[in-house]
Amino acid sequence: MSEEQDQLGFSFVAQPVAKKVWSPRELMTTLRTHLEQSFGDVWLQGEISNFKPADSGHLYFTLKDDAAQVRVVMFRLKAQLLRFRPENGMQVVARGRVTLYEQRGELQLLAEYLEPQGTGALQVAFEQLKAKLAAEGLFEHARKKPLPLLPRRIGVVTSPRGAAIQDILNILRRRHENVGVLIYPAQVQGDAAASEVASGIRFFNRTRNKEAAVDVIIVARGGGSLEDLASFNDERLARVIAASEIPVISAVGHETDFTIADFVADLRAPTPSAAAEIVIQSKQSLDEQIGNVRQRLGRAVRYRVLIAQKTLTELTQHQVFARMADAIARRQQRADDLTYRLAAGYERSLRQARQRLDVAGARLRHFDLRRIFAGLKREAEARQHALAAAMRHLIAQQRAKLEQSAASLEQLSPLKVLERGYALVFDANGVLLKDPAQVADGDEITARLARGTLPAIVKKK
Repeated sequence: MSEEQDQLGFSFVAQPVAKKVWSPRELMTTLRTHLEQSFGDVWLQGEISNFKPADSGHLYFTLKDDAAQVRVVMFRLKAQLLRFRPENGMQVVARGRVTLYEQRGELQLLAEYLEPQGTGALQVAFEQLKAKLAAEGLFEHARKKPLPLLPRRIGVVTSPRGAAIQDILNILRRRHENVGVLIYPAQVQGDAAASEVASGIRFFNRTRNKEAAVDVIIVARGGGSLEDLASFNDERLARVIAASEIPVISAVGHETDFTIADFVADLRAPTPSAAAEIVIQSKQSLDEQIGNVRQRLGRAVRYRVLIAQKTLTELTQHQVFARMADAIARRQQRADDLTYRLAAGYERSLRQARQRLDVAGARLRHFDLRRIFAGLKREAEARQHALAAAMRHLIAQQRAKLEQSAASLEQLSPLKVLERGYALVFDANGVLLKDPAQVADGDEITARLARGTLPAIVKKK
């Protein structure tokens, strides 16, 4: 210790300065505490780089600008709440507290919230999921299932208290009062909405081979903001819709609203009301289609009968012998009788088919209209083939009999004998001479040759 004197003559003793020696841990802990107290709520804007998601669920990346960069970490519990996936090059705004990572002595931002700059997180998440599912082919038209022509029962997944279900029920009741509707109640907004809607679709698929099976599913919700419709942009719900064995109609929001569910569903309806109009035709339209089919079947049958009659008439015009006209006419009469009987039987069968068609039309809610039309078509074609086969068989029989009769007549014809050089001799009264005793000398006779006759006089017997 040394003694010193100031200008006034006073002397004093100089004390040594005490040194504070820090350990790295103590220094980092003190700085971290100071930083977290001073910068406990900081908004930081920049471009993401070096993005590394860890297997633990934590997110590590750097926010940078033209002159500096700050390391950022977002722990799993906060990262799970993100509506989008961060990517390198994305401009974002992060909120959190500034701290130190003591093991490396690095300053970092412990982020609790992250959003894209200029675009909402929901919109970014929507575009990212849309691009991902499109790349997997879930939006391809080739994988979409056709809607049934006449569903017997329609499944609806929606809120039972919303306006959407009332609109659907009113339109279905007006268009076709016999159609069945099975409602699966589900939330259509909120954190649990996507899970409940997916559960409804799975339920209908599990029961598709049971008594309560539905032929088509409508997922319905009224309009709303992007936040209100966020549940229908859920990836898990989209994959459930894509995997459904039953056709799914997405009727979410208004006409200008689009969700991921719209793209992956088998059909998008602009509104819930439009979905009800699309899913089933009106009863009047179905009745008109049945009437048109009935008329076409009748015209087809009459046309086939007329063609068969014309063919039969043309065949009978080629007669070999005039004397066979009566025989052919009688056989033609028989053929006409068979034709009329066949036509009558066919008309009777057609009437029965029409009656069955009428019964089927009255029970449209229990049967598939396409199977009815297919059955009627097969029945009409079978009867048409049977009628054509019967007519061909009849004509073949008549032709065979005609040829046989012609051959017999030709063999028995006296003209065949005359062709060989023989002649028939008749007396003056036209009686065929078989014995010379039938005439006397000087009697006139006539010789019938193969071509023409010769008059003669008996000179000597």
